[in-house]
Amino acid sequence: MRLQIFAMRYGDTSIYLGDCREVLSELDDNSVDLVVTSPPYADQRAGTYGGIHPNDYVQWFLPITEQLLRVLSPTGTFILNIKEKVVQGERSTYVLELILAMRKQGWLWTEEFIWHKKNCYPGKWPNRFRDAWERVLQFNKQRKFHMYQDAVRVPMGDWAKTRLKKLSETDKQRDNSRVGSGFGKNISNWLARDMAYPTNVLHLATECGNRKHSAVFPRALPEWFIKLFTQPGDLVLDPFMGAGTTILVAQSMNRRAVGIDILPEYYNMVKEQLYPETMLLLENPPNDSN
Repeated sequence: MRLQIFAMRYGDTSIYLGDCREVLSELDDNSVDLVVTSPPYADQRAGTYGGIHPNDYVQWFLPITEQLLRVLSPTGTFILNIKEKVVQGERSTYVLELILAMRKQGWLWTEEFIWHKKNCYPGKWPNRFRDAWERVLQFNKQRKFHMYQDAVRVPMGDWAKTRLKKLSETDKQRDNSRVGSGFGKNISNWLARDMAYPTNVLHLATECGNRKHSAVFPRALPEWFIKLFTQPGDLVLDPFMGAGTTILVAQSMNRRAVGIDILPEYYNMVKEQLYPETMLLLENPPNDSN
């Protein structure tokens, strides 16, 4: 028996209430430019999403990544925010196992970003320190994909005025990369108008203001990746929409957006934010059947 799917659309933004495996099956092949999501972590959100045991997590998630592989454009990117948990004093390996399984599925594990949570909760444990970071994994379907690095450049600050002015002409004109990165030791490739390319560590505070959802990441997180991997008019997908942060940010940045969540309370929460005045109910959502 298929789960019933409800959908609402406002302009170029659509949200779905239903199991993402069911909803994703209705999306066209190669139609999504960017996926940004943070699924329930293993054994977390038991009161809302039911919780998935670490030993079962990979098999639970692989059917979803299979659908994401199908709907993602060949030049698109999949950004996955996820974190291992500690089980009886030892780090779980389910994230590493998931990465290996996704590679067998056909994904390329292109990059790993670190989200440094500047305001993480204090705490003390007998065998470790508090977590102040989370993984943000990047997957792609092919080695050449759309990436707009200039959109996320950062100010050089005083570093440009001190160390860089001491560079010799040789430093500015050294050989290009021998591994095909395009940079090598030619420092001038890295700099433009006192701006530099960032690192793969994002220093962002956690979201503290939304108490209607237990795990909201900050708006700046999806915003950064939307800038990096899309342009206006591109389609952004979040199959675990939750409080709708990714969808709302994408809409504000003139991207098309699709959000999916299985819980009515989150679907309704996002609906109220998207459609404060006018709401359009799709009387016949795709394959809406019992």
